[in-house]
Amino acid sequence: MTATTVVHTPEPAARQASGGLWRAVRHNRKAMAGAVILFVFTVIATFPGVFTTVDHPDELAFPPGLSPSTGHLLGTTGLGQDVYSQLIYGTRESLVIAVVAGALATVLAVLVGVTAAYLGGIADDVLSMLTNVVLVIPAFPLVIILAKYAGKGSLGVILVVLVFTGWSYGANQLRAQALALRNRDFLQSARVRGERRSYIVVFEVLPNMTSLIVANFLGAALYSVLTAAGLQFLGLGDPASASWGTMLYWAKNQEALQSGTPLWAIAPGLCVALLGVAFALVNYAFDEIGNPALRPVRRRRRER
Repeated sequence: MTATTVVHTPEPAARQASGGLWRAVRHNRKAMAGAVILFVFTVIATFPGVFTTVDHPDELAFPPGLSPSTGHLLGTTGLGQDVYSQLIYGTRESLVIAVVAGALATVLAVLVGVTAAYLGGIADDVLSMLTNVVLVIPAFPLVIILAKYAGKGSLGVILVVLVFTGWSYGANQLRAQALALRNRDFLQSARVRGERRSYIVVFEVLPNMTSLIVANFLGAALYSVLTAAGLQFLGLGDPASASWGTMLYWAKNQEALQSGTPLWAIAPGLCVALLGVAFALVNYAFDEIGNPALRPVRRRRRER
C-alpha cells in the first residue's frame, strides 16, 4: 500500500481573523444578541420603506393623540404624526452618527496614541499633554458649549463635536498598549531589518492591537449615540431632522407624558438604550479574542 501525504495549506490571515471573530460571537450569547440587534437596526436604517407604509413621517396627516392600533402601531403624536414611522426613519441618522463619529474618533485616537508611544521623546510629551488636557475637561458641558456656538442644527457640527470630545480616552489606552509593545522582540527585529517606521506601525504594531482598537470604536460609538441623543433632546440639533433624539425633543416640548401620548417619548428612548446595549454586548466578543483568559471553558464529553 502507498501512503498518501496530505499537505495542509495554511489559511490566509484575514480568513483566520474573520473565523476567530465569528467563533467568538457565535459562542458568546451576549455578543450574539448584540450582533443580532445591530443587524436588525442596520436593515431598518438601510430599507426603512420596507417596514412602514408612511412615506413622509413628519407630515401632520393623522388625528393627534391616537392610541396604538393596527393602523398606527405606536399611536400618533400630539401634532398628528405616526410615531412608528418616525421611529423607523429615525434609525438611519442615529446609526450613522454612531458609526461615523465612532470611526473618526477611533482613527484620531490611533493616530495620536500610537504615534506618541512609538516616537517617544518630545513628540510623546506634547501628544500626551494634549490628550490629558482634553481628557480632564468635562465632556458633556464642553459638548453643549461647542454645539451651541459652533453652529446649531448642523449634523456635521455634531459629528465634529463628538469626535473632538470622544478620542482622548481611547488615545490614552492605545498609547499604553503601544508602549508595552514597543520593545518586543518582533519590533526589534523589524528595526534591525531596516524597515521604515510607517511599515512597523501599520504591519507590526496595529495588527497586535486589533481587539483594543475595535473595543475603542464600540465605546466611541456608544458615547456618540448617547451624547448625540442628549444634544438633540436639548434642542441643539436640527429640529427638522429624522432621528430618535429629535423625537425626544418634540415629545418633551409637547409634554407627551402628560398629554396621553407616552410612547412618543418612551419608544425613541428605548431604541437609544437598545442600540447602546448592542454596542456593549458586541464588545464581549472582542474582549474574548484579545484576552484568552476571558474565553469560556467548554467541557468535552469523555468518550467511553
